[in-house]
Order: sequence, then C-alpha cells, then structure tokens
Amino acid sequence: MSLQKEIIAELGVKPEIDVEEEIRRRVDFLKSYVKKSGTTGLLIAISGGIDSAVTAALCKKATDELSEESGMDYRTLGVFQPYGKQEDIEDSYAAARAIGLKYTVETNIEEAVNEIALETEYALKSIGVHRHVSIPGKGNIKARTRMVIQYALAFEQNLLVVGTDHASEAITGFFTKYGDGAVDVTPLSSLNKRQVRMLAASLGVPKSILDKAPTAGLWEGQTDEAELGITYEANSDYLEGKDIDPAVREKLEKQYLKTAHKRSPIPGI
Repeated sequence: MSLQKEIIAELGVKPEIDVEEEIRRRVDFLKSYVKKSGTTGLLIAISGGIDSAVTAALCKKATDELSEESGMDYRTLGVFQPYGKQEDIEDSYAAARAIGLKYTVETNIEEAVNEIALETEYALKSIGVHRHVSIPGKGNIKARTRMVIQYALAFEQNLLVVGTDHASEAITGFFTKYGDGAVDVTPLSSLNKRQVRMLAASLGVPKSILDKAPTAGLWEGQTDEAELGITYEANSDYLEGKDIDPAVREKLEKQYLKTAHKRSPIPGI
C-alpha cells in the first residue's frame, strides 16, 4: 500500500461525500457522546474561521435536538477568545448569530499570555538564555492558554470541549499540541478542508467567513497556506486520492511523518 493510501485510511477521508448525510452523522455522533458522558452540553471556541463556524453549527444542532428529545436543558456555549484587539472578532459574533447561539462569552487572553511569556523569559534568563519568547513560541502559549480557559469554563458548566481539527490539519500536524489539539471530541476529523467548506455552505455560515483566508490567528499576518507552503486545494486533492504535483506530494508526506508525535497517544513504558 502506498503512503498516500495509508494516510487516507488512517484519517478516514472519503473521496466524495453527501453533505446532508455527513451533517446528520456528525450531529448524531455528538448527541451520542454527550449522553454517554453524562454532561449537559458542548463548549466550542468560535475563532471567526470556517472550521469553528461549522463545528459550532453542528454542536448547536446536537444540543437543540437533545433538549427537544429529552425535555432537559442541553446547551452549546460559544467562547470568543481574542488576544487584545482582534480585527475580525465580528466574524465570531456573526457565526454565533447565524446559528442562533444563545449562550456565548468572551474571554480576552492577552494579560494571561503576556504573564506566561514573561515568566518564561525570566526562566530562560536564569539558565543563561537572554532573549524574548519567539513569535511561534508565543503563538503556542496563546493556543494553550485558550484551552486552559475553555476547560475551566467547561468544568464549571459540566460541558465537553469540542475541537475543530480536521484531516487537512492532521496530515500536516497543523495544530498546537495540548493547545487546540487538546479537546474531548472532534466532529470534523475525517473531513478535508474542501469538505468542511461544503458543510459550511449547507449550514448557513456567513459569506464573510466563507471567503476569508484560513488562519490560526497566532500572530499578525499569519495564514495557514503561507506558513505551510501548501494550498488547501492540493491538500484536499491528496486526501481524496487524486494525483498532485510530485513536489507538493513529497512535502505533504514529509510533514505527515515529521508530525507523527502530534497524532499519537502519549508513549510510555
């Protein structure tokens, strides 16, 4: 079996999807997981990007149906987590409005992130390393701080933390270990980016979000495709079993092998 086929099999991506069937399957999956967990709903961080908008819509459908079927109060809590002033924060609120999300909260992570970065610099100085935390390093602090707050809120509300990672991110390891990768459940995991966009169109995600360049928002000007040097079109083609430029194929596969530790359980002996 070729490495491409191995990767596709591991990530579970289909070459073609029925959008409504996939929405139904993922909503049912969330409903079942919530009931088995004994929790009262789901928490989703809404960044203003397409992945979190789609995930939020699936979560809202799941908890609405659970409430209607059981007569109990299941809820989806949307969390907005800017670092200081976020220029596209309105897209986060627009995504929540589009799905009629009732419960939302904003938690600004700037002060907490800066304090952690400062303490890290003090620690580095104590071992003879006199420099500021790197830009990617601070980006990781942002992602992990967001998850600390999400889990604190989820604990107090008896909710599950939902992730937005999908196969196009998994193949490249394009997520922060113990940051956005540290969640309870991932309803998009077997979809590639193109397929996520297909669900978004059906779920009524606002056009401003559909049209924007994908970004993790970890530093100014960052975009996924520029950082990786691989387009999501090529990434999605690869995961659908199509032939792509050999140089891009090699780059994708090298990235997949390099980031295997991110997708694996914690090793032990």
